[in-house]
Amino acid sequence: MTETVTNWARNITYAAKEVHRPRSAEELRSLVASSAKVRVLGSGHSFNRIAEPGGEGALLSLAALPSLIEVDAAARTVRVGGGVRYAELAAAVHRRGLALANMASLPHISVAGSVATGTHGSGDTNGPLSSSVREIELVTADGETVTLARGDERFDGAVVNLGALGVVTALTLDLEPAYEVAQHVYVDLPLAGLDHAAVAATAYSVSLFTDWRAPRFNHVWVKRRTDRPLPDFPWAPPAAEAVHPVPGMPAVNCTEQFGVPGPWHERLPHFRAGFTPSSGAELQSEYLLPRADATRALRALAGIRDVVAPVLQVCEVRTVAADTQWLSPSHGRDTVAFHFTWIDNFAAVLPVVRRVEEALGAFAPRPHWGKVFEVDPADLRGRYPRLDGFRALADALDPAGKFRNAFVRDVLGD
Repeated sequence: MTETVTNWARNITYAAKEVHRPRSAEELRSLVASSAKVRVLGSGHSFNRIAEPGGEGALLSLAALPSLIEVDAAARTVRVGGGVRYAELAAAVHRRGLALANMASLPHISVAGSVATGTHGSGDTNGPLSSSVREIELVTADGETVTLARGDERFDGAVVNLGALGVVTALTLDLEPAYEVAQHVYVDLPLAGLDHAAVAATAYSVSLFTDWRAPRFNHVWVKRRTDRPLPDFPWAPPAAEAVHPVPGMPAVNCTEQFGVPGPWHERLPHFRAGFTPSSGAELQSEYLLPRADATRALRALAGIRDVVAPVLQVCEVRTVAADTQWLSPSHGRDTVAFHFTWIDNFAAVLPVVRRVEEALGAFAPRPHWGKVFEVDPADLRGRYPRLDGFRALADALDPAGKFRNAFVRDVLGD
């Protein structure tokens, strides 16, 4: 290997025989066909070894490919290349008077990588980012392109794919007319007596933040579509100054607050697109479980907050609507997601991750595929009722296991 490649947080240095950045579709197909093992690196915003090709494999980045964003205004769709990031996509779509239904907290992550790992935004009625996909284009092990669309019996197995089926070269996404969002922030919401369902239902997207140093939420970010009523929020006072999700951090790079209306793509994320978050100062974990268990799960976490708080920067609680995709952490159930941003100290964080998993274990949590987790692979497989179908799909599209690394083999039980 002639260069050192790390993930966004710099906690993973990838082992690979070769690193490739193809500049054309033809070069990409040739590289895939001629390689024994391949994994694709998106924007690197994963905190485990999901993208690790191994010492004899090739690491493939799509960043040098031509930026593909093809908007079909009449059909309300966009075809987007595998290397494109959400900030770039959102700006192009908005210029055409259209919008995505949802975005994640960071606009700097790649579309294909986010979709492949089941990444989500927030909102009781908003599915994960993958739910907007209507067609997926893959370069499979032999270098050929396979296109799967809604209606194909394989489609729900192909979208959240962990990179195990091939290289995603393009996705076609649903769009809707552009809309505006106003972001309101409230502070010091007590955990005692919390009606989580009521709070989460107040607006289009709601995020609750706590550092678990006290039984309360430091901030609640309420993102209201301006074509919908102004929510009543009687449980906590409004913020007197702009805030950052991490208590004490300056809010200068956060999206605008105080109810100032703005375009959807400048309010749904927590951070401004022009600001690239620094890397190397955090680890992340996330667990998604049935939304009906949200209050009991919060109480379970509050019971170990003295263990969690010393290594935690912030914990975010969001909701996600159920979807049908086989490996989506929201598959088949309306979901509440508990996201943990830890300090950058793996040795100190890992025992706490295990304690969190013990506390949430009764609720069958599904960890985010791109974060730090310790759930036993056998237990994890039992939480995905369509895993056998996905294994069969992987066997059909990649019979020699060219795209399977140790992470994928654990998931599939190989």
